[in-house]
Amino acid sequence: MSEDNDMELYDLRVTVDHIEGRSVCGMAVGDCFELENSAHLRLPDGKHFCVYALAAVLPFLAAKQRALPDGDWLERDTLFCCPDPEERLVMRVERTRRRGMRSGDLT
Repeated sequence: MSEDNDMELYDLRVTVDHIEGRSVCGMAVGDCFELENSAHLRLPDGKHFCVYALAAVLPFLAAKQRALPDGDWLERDTLFCCPDPEERLVMRVERTRRRGMRSGDLT
């Protein structure tokens, strides 16, 4: 971490890992979005991501952006499920880059 940075956050990629039911929202395995620079959500050009799947994983993303203790369950768990019982879409959250940041730039 440089002198200017007082914290570190991970950039994340959320990818549809598998679908156990039928794809109600039109997503497919491999569809993804990236969360960069703390709060920048990026989708590949021409792609979409279901707002209900996003809502299911969103509460965990701020924690996944931070280094967590080894024994923390969220440090180990990477799979999150969409709430649609017909779809049973499962997303994988991966850390892609550790980034030094200034907390003053984010508040």
